[in-house]
Amino acid sequence: MKSLSWLLPSAKISFHHSKDSKLLLTKKSDAERKENKITLADLCREATPLTCRLNPLLFNGHLQTAWTTLDKTEIPIYYRRKVFEAENPTYQGHFAVDFVVPPYEAPSNDEETDKARVFTLPSGLPPRTAFFTAEGFAALPSNDNRPMLVVLHGLTGGSHEIYLRSVLAPLVLENGGWEVCVINSRGCSQSKITSGILFNARSTWDARQTIKWLRINFPNRPLFGIGFSLGANILTNYLGEEGKDCVLKAAVICANPWNLDVTNIALQRTWLGQQVYAKVMGSNLKKLVYDHIDMLMNNPRIDLELVKSIKYIHHFDRYVQAPTWGYPSEGAYHRDASSVDSLHAIRIPFFAIQAEDDPISAKEALPFHELTQTPYGVMLTTSWGGHIGWFETGGSRWFVKPAANFLNVIAKEIDLETPFVLENPGMLYGKGLCNGKDTKRPELPPSFEFDSINRKLSMPIYKSI
Repeated sequence: MKSLSWLLPSAKISFHHSKDSKLLLTKKSDAERKENKITLADLCREATPLTCRLNPLLFNGHLQTAWTTLDKTEIPIYYRRKVFEAENPTYQGHFAVDFVVPPYEAPSNDEETDKARVFTLPSGLPPRTAFFTAEGFAALPSNDNRPMLVVLHGLTGGSHEIYLRSVLAPLVLENGGWEVCVINSRGCSQSKITSGILFNARSTWDARQTIKWLRINFPNRPLFGIGFSLGANILTNYLGEEGKDCVLKAAVICANPWNLDVTNIALQRTWLGQQVYAKVMGSNLKKLVYDHIDMLMNNPRIDLELVKSIKYIHHFDRYVQAPTWGYPSEGAYHRDASSVDSLHAIRIPFFAIQAEDDPISAKEALPFHELTQTPYGVMLTTSWGGHIGWFETGGSRWFVKPAANFLNVIAKEIDLETPFVLENPGMLYGKGLCNGKDTKRPELPPSFEFDSINRKLSMPIYKSI
């Protein structure tokens, strides 16, 4: 077999995490035994297969990424949809959440199909998706203690995406014991917007409202999160904003672009980056705008003529995102909405999975050094895999294994009631550190604090008159 090993090339697997401060988790069995502690880094290593052997015909990140558009794998995940109205008037409108349910026959009644198209685009719902009946949704809350996963999809995607369902399959189809819901970004997955607000890379408000609702209606379920691409960026920002008050127990961050300013520049640097990836994403976003044009044109900040000129994703950010959210430029939006700094404020275990040859979430944007400054996160990188690709021979996707393994281990083998232990809590960066001058020791300089969420160093500014 060794003589044929060249036919099955392996990607290099690397782990990036803090060496000086470790997060210790307690296994459920024999919780009193000190040796039954495990570090987050070791847990992530154990959850990851020893090798990453991908399809040799898809031998680089571009081919792996391209194959995601051709993959037609049938994964029978069924959903029931509920449309929520935003509680916060600042983010008025509605958003759709899809809950994984057992298989059912395609319904024909008006309520389940939204025949009136009140919340659905004219072309109808995605496959295997139907609305809850009023009775069905009323019966949804439960006191069971099954682990529940909250999912955020990628740019212009939705609960129907194959990469998303690939991760859900081992958790729900193979007696995995998980409950799942997918938060669809506004206007995505055939949902109709009801205000002039779509979504952006920092739109954490719908996730926050959904998770709050889940905590109330499933009080005994441990909640976990997973995000893909743009959804990974949003989830990372959410985790940072919540900080120590986050009700999720752990999270998986997959193919996060992390630093949007860097990835934007990287996309425009090459012909493939601009004329293929940036152009395709720009086209998808432009279509999204036209799908909801009547409602979006109620926003006086959006210029229809400029929208018509959109060709690349940075055009969309310039002509739609920036004016909608009050940014002076797409660069200001990218810098503010990036999640690379937010990771310093996260206070739950998270596992990031990235491919270094990802043409969209560029290697130069990955938080290699940042991950060494927090004990709460581990980043797994592979030298090969593309953007949410990682296709193996036969069509399966390698990244599903470490993602699902991590979630299963931390949900079922770790004692989540026992507080996590930090080896060196004084080394933490991010919001929450002591700030200001130590009045008991006036000879010491002030202790400055970087606010990971507002991306600014907290320091006094003395203005001259």
